[in-house]
Amino acid sequence: MGCSRASLGSLSESARVFDSELMQEVIQELSAQLKPISSHSKLDELAGILTAVDGTLINAMSKMTWAMWKTEANAVKAHTQFDIQNYVPVKMTITEGNGNEKEVLAENLEAGRIYVKDRGYASLALFQQILNARSSFVCRIRDDAVYECLEEFTLTPDALAAGIIFDKKVRLGSDGKTRDLLSVSVRVIAIKCTPHKKRYKNGRGGPEQGETLLIATDRFDLEADVIALIFKHRWAVEIFFRFFKHVLGCRHLLSYDRNGIELQTYAAIIACMLIALWTGRRPTLRTYEMLCWYFTGMASEEELLAHIARLQKQQ
Repeated sequence: MGCSRASLGSLSESARVFDSELMQEVIQELSAQLKPISSHSKLDELAGILTAVDGTLINAMSKMTWAMWKTEANAVKAHTQFDIQNYVPVKMTITEGNGNEKEVLAENLEAGRIYVKDRGYASLALFQQILNARSSFVCRIRDDAVYECLEEFTLTPDALAAGIIFDKKVRLGSDGKTRDLLSVSVRVIAIKCTPHKKRYKNGRGGPEQGETLLIATDRFDLEADVIALIFKHRWAVEIFFRFFKHVLGCRHLLSYDRNGIELQTYAAIIACMLIALWTGRRPTLRTYEMLCWYFTGMASEEELLAHIARLQKQQ
């Protein structure tokens, strides 16, 4: 970076001295400059920013008692909001491993987004909070979810081609207090899928997934096949988690302190955003390596610019 080397003591102290919240301002400024990298034509005119939501666990040292997860291990959880069309994370919240994903999302809602979530976030109360924040949701719900069908829509040829089994207007919840948590009726579509068993490290298999995915949304203005396409793009956040841990190296925490971990996490987000802005493409291992070589003096500025130019020609 053109400055003298810092001592190990100074680096350790920085995790407690520097305020990680200040980096959020940099992230917000960069986020405003991003442009869609790639998208499907049916998603181009959506009213709302497609934002996949999920959390990932990062193993923590035993001395990090604040990061309690299980009796035999500690971990921190990075609750992530991922801009699908710009292909970058826009927000990460660090908690202990047991941090409640629904509560964290509820505390970080923004207007003008379409939150794309798996069934771990299925909650009538959370759906209402998203609507109150002037946003929308596309969320997988449990296969045995309780609802009352109010109307069934005719499936279009595109919907049938996308594997849609039914498209209904429903009232989620039972007749008791649960239904009162969500003030409006929503839409539920069923998508045909391939059943599979979950795999666990102890060798035992989990219950089989059903032959359909149930997706709930408040968006009645979109075609059923577009809803299915939106949920399919939720997988982008899982691909990012692999990049975040294995390429950016964030599976190895550089600090025991929560603020220090936030500094590391926010730096990773900024790195992804800068790569996207410089190249106009998704962050990749090769581009990340080239930037590292440049900053350490192993590659010249001309070599870096040539690499970026090649990426831009491929668009």
